[in-house]
This record gives sequence, structure tokens and C-alpha cells, in this order.
Amino acid sequence: MIIPVHSLSVVLPAYNEEAVIGDTLTQILSALAGDFEIIVVNDGSKDSTGAIVTTIMETERRVRMVTHERNRGYGSALATGFAAATKERTFLMDSDGQFDIADLSFLLEFKDKYDAVIGYRLDRKDSRMRKLNAWGWKWLIRWILDIRVRDVDCAFKLFPTYFLHQHPPEMRGAMISAELLYRLKQQGCTLLEIGVQHLPRKGGVATGASLRVILRAFQELFSFAGKCRREDRR
Repeated sequence: MIIPVHSLSVVLPAYNEEAVIGDTLTQILSALAGDFEIIVVNDGSKDSTGAIVTTIMETERRVRMVTHERNRGYGSALATGFAAATKERTFLMDSDGQFDIADLSFLLEFKDKYDAVIGYRLDRKDSRMRKLNAWGWKWLIRWILDIRVRDVDCAFKLFPTYFLHQHPPEMRGAMISAELLYRLKQQGCTLLEIGVQHLPRKGGVATGASLRVILRAFQELFSFAGKCRREDRR
């Protein structure tokens, strides 16, 4: 399936994804046609992720890579990618091979009707524990920030690039998705949710459920909620 695109930046955060990053880039390059760029943010990978991307860049000018010398976290990788985006719209997708780029066509159908279009996983291919954590996190975000979406952290989202540049995310951990959705609501932006496929991980190791990541997310949540309350009072 070929997806025609106009002025699209694709941001792929990557941390130790040598097993899948090559296939992910190949699939995106094969599926998209038109004016686009792919920005891989190599977040301090210790494996050959960077070398694989560099090899692809030698023959594919539409692929760029920004490298963090050390691992800074998921939010930092996204913030770096968003800042580097040069096209009219920015599409976020994880590089771990668990999403099908073909589903981007469904989001693009509504790009001119809504400010942002975000995916939610129809059949999440994760462990029961990760699903339980995600369910609890969704309801906590709803309770504290009044963000009412089906899948807060689904890494399949389409934003207007100007919004990401005008409201650069401050969170540097897993809270970044909730922050972006809160800022959209705060600015009165329109939002549409669309169901997308979620595939089993083919390689690499998921880090989103590590204790360090979870604790950082809670810390950022309560810090961000406090800041939002202070802003509302002002």
C-alpha cells in the first residue's frame, strides 16, 4: 500500500532497537510517497542501532538521525525529534515494529478536519501486567488532568508541527504523551481518536514497564499537575 503524503515529518525514538530499526525504516520508506522526512532519535543506544541507521542514510536522503550521547529517556527523545521536524505535520511512531505504517492512511484522512489525530491500540499485544499498568495510568491521568482518551500512551499520533514548536514538551519521561494531550485541550484544539493495529514485538526489549520509568512518570505527573494548577490560578 502506497500512502501519498504532503509535508510530513516522521519521528522515531530509538533505544537499543538494532533488531527492528532497519525493517521499520524500510517499511516506512516503501509505504510513503511524496514530501516527507524521517527523523530517528538515537537515544544513547549501546547496540548497533546508530550504525544501521547511518548505513541507510548513505543511500536515503530522507532519513536523518539525531543522537543523544547518553540515554535521556523517551520524553527527551520525542522532544528532540519534534524540535528537529521541518514539515507541516509531525507523525510519531515507535521504532519497535509494533505498529503498521499502513494505518497512517486512516489518520491522514482527517488531518484537515481535526488539529490532531491519535491512535488507540485495538488489540494490545503486550503482557497482562503492561495492560494493567496502562489501564491504571489512563484512569489516573483522567482523574488528575481530566484527559479523556482511550489510550494515552499509544505511540501513533499526528500533530501539527507548529503546535509542537509553540508548545515544546517539558516532560522527559513517559509523562510526555499526557502533557501533549493536556496542552491540546488547554489550547482548545480538536482531537480525533482512531483504532490502529498493535503487533507483537519482533525483537529488542521493552523498557516502558521498568520500575525506574514508572517512578519517573509518577514524579513528573504530580509535578506537572501542580504546575497546571498554578497556571490556572494565575
